[in-house]
Amino acid sequence: MKLYSYWRSSASYRVRIALALKNIVHEPVCIHLVRDGGQQYGAGYLAKNPQGQVPSLELDDGTVIVQSMAILEYLDEVFPKLPLIFGDPVQRAQMRAIAQMIACDIHPHNNLRVMAYLKKQLGHSQDTVNQWYAHWVRKGGLEAVEAMLETVGIGGPFAFGDQPGLADLAIVPQAYNARRFNVPLDDLPNISRIEKAALAHPAFQQAFPDNQDDAELTV
Repeated sequence: MKLYSYWRSSASYRVRIALALKNIVHEPVCIHLVRDGGQQYGAGYLAKNPQGQVPSLELDDGTVIVQSMAILEYLDEVFPKLPLIFGDPVQRAQMRAIAQMIACDIHPHNNLRVMAYLKKQLGHSQDTVNQWYAHWVRKGGLEAVEAMLETVGIGGPFAFGDQPGLADLAIVPQAYNARRFNVPLDDLPNISRIEKAALAHPAFQQAFPDNQDDAELTV
């Protein structure tokens, strides 16, 4: 099994956490999103993932699964030990809802290719791009996630108790991304609590962007 990813990709980060939590042996393959004009656009990689995005999970028989949320659901079905989605049907739906709020509604607005287009093709300044990012992360997203956690979360270190699950795998990478761009989160107590618990958890530490072999800490 191979995971094609990039160290700073929050979607890849989600999948790395799941692989670490479930102790799944795999081969990491770096797809650099900037170098060589973006290695994700090379013909070899596009043959695996026509979207030219990461992550992609290549199984031992050569089958490739794309889109982080689909990969997480696949891993949970094939490796059911330490499930990512648990509880009764309502709780499972709530976990998926929080994860999708981030993956579907927040993350696309601050994807690298979107931000690059705003700056390079549309000519916006870096300050304007940063304002765009901060708006969609906070007002367009994490504040709603915080309110949702207050309503449906069950307390404990993670969103739904003592066990990390699908919601946490979406929240923690998005929080990392927000802090990269100096977006304040300390007034979001549920998200801050989850982030703190995750940073102390061995699986999240293993998956942490700066701990990856392809990490470029000066970039």
